[in-house]
Amino acid sequence: MAEVPDHTAVRVALWRALHVEIDAPPHVLRDELGLRLAAPDPDWRTRGDMDPARTAGMRAGIVARARWVEDLIAERGTPQYVLLGAGLDTFAQRHPDAAGRVFEIDQPGTSRWKQHRLAELGLVSPRFVPVDFEAGDAWWPRLVAAGFDPARPAVVASTGVAMYLERATNAATLRQLATSLAPGSTFAMTYMIPLELVTDPEERTLRGFAERGARSAGTPFISFYAPAEILAAAREAGFREVSYVSADDYVARYFAGRADGLRPATSEQLLIATT
Repeated sequence: MAEVPDHTAVRVALWRALHVEIDAPPHVLRDELGLRLAAPDPDWRTRGDMDPARTAGMRAGIVARARWVEDLIAERGTPQYVLLGAGLDTFAQRHPDAAGRVFEIDQPGTSRWKQHRLAELGLVSPRFVPVDFEAGDAWWPRLVAAGFDPARPAVVASTGVAMYLERATNAATLRQLATSLAPGSTFAMTYMIPLELVTDPEERTLRGFAERGARSAGTPFISFYAPAEILAAAREAGFREVSYVSADDYVARYFAGRADGLRPATSEQLLIATT
């Protein structure tokens, strides 16, 4: 595997930066460090997937999901934070005092690349947990070996990952966390709802475009869940409390009263499951 970040991880980092650059304040999330990490070509703003109007809903959803998870960490005061499929996330760099309790799980090549870039930029590093998922490596033992304490509460986040994985893989992750995390821990996982549940015609068109693009890039969307399905899966896995965060919930907390009409797309929602 080439030691470069996945193209979807780069896109997320650029959308987060674009939110700060072109959307009116107040900004839901201020994160331009991912842009520094990615170091894209100077003309990155002219890319088709950076179109300010066409991608507004997806951009808003990206910053909303990140802000919700970070607010969750602050609200629950948990001593450990784990990111499954961390990509170019910059929580540890924006909260350097917490970096020692942040664990980033990702492919070995991506982890090496990110460590190198953080060193180049003089930025603090989290605890990296490289896992070769393609080779079938088990991530939980590697997480514990990296210093994660299963006896202490944690927040674990998996955003923008579940739709690329088989349902069986997602179910296995839910079971692993429900049975292994300490009581009072929380798992936050985004999931994609089926296209037929998307009611806005424009979003349906954009969603179809995104799915075709992902398929042509070799990373097709595989798994979709209605809210009731994902809640049932989390309960079956053993979580004590389950709920989900919809686009309406994001709007009520972060986008109410905005004059520019910025709103998150409805396609992606967030499962919140507590042990």
